[in-house]
Amino acid sequence: MKKPSLMGLLRRVHGDQEGSVSLETVLVLCAIAIPVLIVMIKWGWPMIKSYFQTGMQDLQSETTTAVQ
Repeated sequence: MKKPSLMGLLRRVHGDQEGSVSLETVLVLCAIAIPVLIVMIKWGWPMIKSYFQTGMQDLQSETTTAVQ
């Protein structure tokens, strides 16, 4: 019986193409998602934050009016 070698293992792993389509799909999705997330954090988040802060201020003013 032949003794397994490190070089043989490396050849077998390097030659294996199984799963490459999945990996390529994930890489393409990441390449699309990262710029979208950066844009959302840079410009979208301040607008969303101000929208919710305005809503909270309106809610607080309405509760003080309802209590009186």
